[in-house]
Amino acid sequence: MARQLRAEQTRATIITAAADLFDRRGYESTSLSDIVEHAQVTKGALYFHFAAKEDLARAIMELQSQASRQVTDQVDDQGCPSLEALMRITFGMARLSVEGPITRAGLRLATGGVEVRPPLPHPFTEWLDLVTRRLVGAVRESDVHPDVDVDAVAHSLVSFFVGTRVVGRSLEPVARLPRRMAEMWHMLIRGLVPVPRRPRYLALVTRLEREISVV
Repeated sequence: MARQLRAEQTRATIITAAADLFDRRGYESTSLSDIVEHAQVTKGALYFHFAAKEDLARAIMELQSQASRQVTDQVDDQGCPSLEALMRITFGMARLSVEGPITRAGLRLATGGVEVRPPLPHPFTEWLDLVTRRLVGAVRESDVHPDVDVDAVAHSLVSFFVGTRVVGRSLEPVARLPRRMAEMWHMLIRGLVPVPRRPRYLALVTRLEREISVV
């Protein structure tokens, strides 16, 4: 049991170290030797768990996918209106990016460097489905204008969310991400939400940004 625990801890250490380097340097610019040095493990320990760098990348993307689904499930358990749930999910994912490198690296890997193969779904496909379903619910609940093109809005929102992190990676610290998420939602709310319902959601944006910023 103790040996198994140590093996699991070593594997987690390797994954975290790889995620940090993939996020900061990119997949192509990170070698297995870099990961061994950063994780402070032996090459034998790394190869015991991962036969190739690509296997490490896929493990990180799988963890990111699991974390995203966990955030979604936690929000859904609260029984929020669809638009509020969507907002909470995006801020929850932003929180994951602020708190550790796994989500940040998973996003960077998804934008290039590693092919996403079944059975692992591409994160952008998952997010498009997630956003589309909640936008349909928000239209039904009258929190979003009934004449919006849901597919176009879903694509734009996912692109906005991903692009915010991609641009921010080079220009500003990750701690700025909650502010960028708030800016994104301020614009979206003014374009999507009927005027009488806007104050509630604008106030929610402020609260969600503050919750992440104080972590």
